[in-house]
Amino acid sequence: MTPLAVIAGAGVAGLTTAVALSQAGWRVRVFDRDPVLEPLGAGLGLTPNALRALDVLGLGDAVRDRGAVQETGGIRRPDGRWLARSDLAFIRARFGDPVLGLHRRDLITLLADALPAGTLRTGVTVTSATPGDADRLSLVRTTIGELTANLVVAADGIGSRLRTALFPEHPGPVYAGYTSWRMVVPMPDYPVAATETWGRGTRFGVMHLPDGLLHLSANSVAPPRQRARDERAEVLARFGNWHAPIPELLAAVRPGAVLHHDVAELLRPLPTFHSGRMVLVGDAAHAMTPNIGPACLAMEDAVTLGLLLPAARVSEQAAALAAYTALRLPRAVALARRSRRVGLAGQWTWPPAVAARNLGIRLGGLLPSRVTARALDGSVDWWPPARPPAARSARG
Repeated sequence: MTPLAVIAGAGVAGLTTAVALSQAGWRVRVFDRDPVLEPLGAGLGLTPNALRALDVLGLGDAVRDRGAVQETGGIRRPDGRWLARSDLAFIRARFGDPVLGLHRRDLITLLADALPAGTLRTGVTVTSATPGDADRLSLVRTTIGELTANLVVAADGIGSRLRTALFPEHPGPVYAGYTSWRMVVPMPDYPVAATETWGRGTRFGVMHLPDGLLHLSANSVAPPRQRARDERAEVLARFGNWHAPIPELLAAVRPGAVLHHDVAELLRPLPTFHSGRMVLVGDAAHAMTPNIGPACLAMEDAVTLGLLLPAARVSEQAAALAAYTALRLPRAVALARRSRRVGLAGQWTWPPAVAARNLGIRLGGLLPSRVTARALDGSVDWWPPARPPAARSARG
């Protein structure tokens, strides 16, 4: 009988894993607690590593056709002065693909449409699962009943209850020290560059999306769990006096269309990404600050798992999951640390430290693009692992 994989969570990590395992010959059931697949979020920046992962699933070209190429980049001060500017063509030249902007809902829809009918069930929560072992299947409990599975994938996000049950002594996610607002607005009738602006403990980013839209992100050092009655007014109060066109872009935000989340991360890495028949992907495994593409890292997880564990070799599941941890954990830890360092620099509020940071950005901005490109090595230069021989011959 074809082995069954149960996936908790239908975000980017869960759905990408579902597609990867389905294509590897598994029967897959995905459960998500939300009643409809109406994804939160705004824009995603997809780097060449994510596109390579999607290529394995046959979805890369669809994303390339849909995504908005980020042609330029740079960092400014709140008064508009440029600290660094760059032509992002060097990314395509070095890594084979550009950086693409895509609305999260577009990616979610693409992944969901690639699944066999009946795979996804919304409005159902996976409440618990036993890890199982070589002799026992995992027992999965949901809000609609129980079932047994050959594999359980925890893709239930940063607050993963499956991770908590598997590692009860782990402290879990902690507040990273800053909060984030995300918005989508129409492109105005004049060109707007994709940039970031860095202030004192504050950052504002603009990214191009398809269909003439812009993704806006605003970060600020703030106490956790603080919410304004009017989040749009709060963002305007914090960033409305920054350089053009930030005030005009914020004025175009629809009331009630601001997403506000505190930034949290797993400051202490997990000891492993698997136990028994259970494996963790995405934020459940390595929640990190959003400075180095956590969604791209989640897609790497998913594709790696599918390549290492074709259904035809389910008897080798323990070894495959051990190989998954060996490949994914060191990379996730390294990128989480790098992302944390970027975020910490953006959190500086002491004026001399901010001045020194800005000087460093200016000096770095004078470096040739080949030096900047090398700085991306170790993150966007990832390639999928080779399929096991049986999987390669089965797919040609």
